[in-house]
Amino acid sequence: MTGRLLGIDFGTRRIGLAICDPDRKIASPLATFERRESATDADYFRTIVETESIGEIIVGLPVHTDGREGIKAAEAREFGSWLQKITNRPVRFWDERFTTVQAESALWEAGLTHKRRKDRRDRVAAQMMLQSYLEAGCPEDEGTGPLNR
Repeated sequence: MTGRLLGIDFGTRRIGLAICDPDRKIASPLATFERRESATDADYFRTIVETESIGEIIVGLPVHTDGREGIKAAEAREFGSWLQKITNRPVRFWDERFTTVQAESALWEAGLTHKRRKDRRDRVAAQMMLQSYLEAGCPEDEGTGPLNR
């Protein structure tokens, strides 16, 4: 599949978005989306996919430190299935363990206020997850272990 990748840091209220360059080398934060109702959310994601020439969507999968999938991972998988349906783009899942903590730490070190950190945290976490996926060579499967289904 060609096109840019859209990285998603899933949350029940806020969703962080990141995007890569056309060569799939560098991920950049894109936006933090405040969820509303399903039809509005669907319109937003369809628009992003079209305007940004998205070929695939990578959804961060929040697994436990021991690799088990819990309730949040199930919610992320359900959201990914919904995204695939409404955008008609393939969706892959990628381990996002610790990306929110890493994003918060990086924003803290940058000297941002609590309000500015909160505003940027989800999209920076999406960027870190997507960059990890890019550095792994954009694998077509989820690798070995707990992320396989």
